[in-house]
Amino acid sequence: MMNPLPTSELHAHRGTDALVSSAGVVHSPVAWPAGTACAEPTTPAGLQVVWARHLDEVRAAQRLRYQVFALEMGARLQTPLPGHDCDLFDDYCEHLLVRESQRGEVVGTYRVLTPAQAKRVGCYYSDTEFDLTRLRALRDQMVELGRSCVHPQHRHGGVIMALWKALAEFMVRNGLDVMIGCASIPMQYEGPHGMATGGHAAASIWRQVRQRHLAPIEWHVLPRVPLPLHALDDTLPVEPPALLKGYLRLGAKVLGPPAWDPDFNTADLPMMMRLADMPARYRRHLVGV
Repeated sequence: MMNPLPTSELHAHRGTDALVSSAGVVHSPVAWPAGTACAEPTTPAGLQVVWARHLDEVRAAQRLRYQVFALEMGARLQTPLPGHDCDLFDDYCEHLLVRESQRGEVVGTYRVLTPAQAKRVGCYYSDTEFDLTRLRALRDQMVELGRSCVHPQHRHGGVIMALWKALAEFMVRNGLDVMIGCASIPMQYEGPHGMATGGHAAASIWRQVRQRHLAPIEWHVLPRVPLPLHALDDTLPVEPPALLKGYLRLGAKVLGPPAWDPDFNTADLPMMMRLADMPARYRRHLVGV
């Protein structure tokens, strides 16, 4: 089941259930008026999809992120709270969680930065990795998704589909159409054909996806720290990571070549997905239209 979805102006409201972050930003869930239907996504048995309402729920998501990014993937996180993946954008984001119902453990998460909150913080996280100038006309409709991760014991597809369904409902309820974010490829990527190191896998995946999934030129963005593609072998027979393949199936487009993120040691592909471009079968499943 799922608690009422927040609106894109969530932080502008104060209530008895409010959560005030360290930046002074109010996190306050907005309940829908009585009689308003709140769609509940179809989730696998034993899982619950919720939007974080309290700081302890955000902290649970940050602990999962630390477990996946730092302990599993080896990211060097500049975090003010040991054992948690925290940054300044967290205080401005909505945090979507999937819990294991029996124990309440958070096993999947996304964070969501709305257009209004991006204006308050001054930029999107993606602005720190890419020059998004060509997307300026879309900013009023542009939601940024980030910090996606799933617990190692729950990577069976059900968790990520539950997250995507909740995100699609959030977009529809708030009249938003554009989602942006990064699809990360580890610099030491272990695909089905073995380990590819030094960015060669990322270069090869970029070559593959740009042939069929590159956005129109008017939406291209440029990396601030480019992956040195000219020095890499882009002919390896590697498959894209599962999350990237999922985005592409949903109709997402790649906006340009990858940036190198030295802290996470990943090559990050800039992505954009519009609800209008989503294949009909996925629209029916995710938003029911």
